[in-house]
Amino acid sequence: MSNLAKKLLNRDLRKGRARAKVQGTTERPRLTVTISNMHVSAQIIDDVKGHTVAAATTVGAKATGTMTEKAAGVGTDIAKKAKKAKVTAVVFDRNGRQYAGRLKALADAARKEGLEF
Repeated sequence: MSNLAKKLLNRDLRKGRARAKVQGTTERPRLTVTISNMHVSAQIIDDVKGHTVAAATTVGAKATGTMTEKAAGVGTDIAKKAKKAKVTAVVFDRNGRQYAGRLKALADAARKEGLEF
């Protein structure tokens, strides 16, 4: 098994452990974050109804700066869209990633805009 395959397998295992405990409801939907090499995406998902309440991404946007700055921008954007959808509290789904760097920047920006998790 190559190092990349092992790294992806371990991430999938971490993701599964976290998702077994995190469930989005109508009162507290799930905020899931996906970070690739180029883009950052965040969605607020109601798992009971099975639909996306709000979404924000850097795909198609003319966002400039470092990936950490882009992540903070997406965090601010998703919090504003959550307010419009009348969502004040969410459950945070890290998607198997370590809570540091870009993920922390997104979470801090969302909290600064008033989103609770």
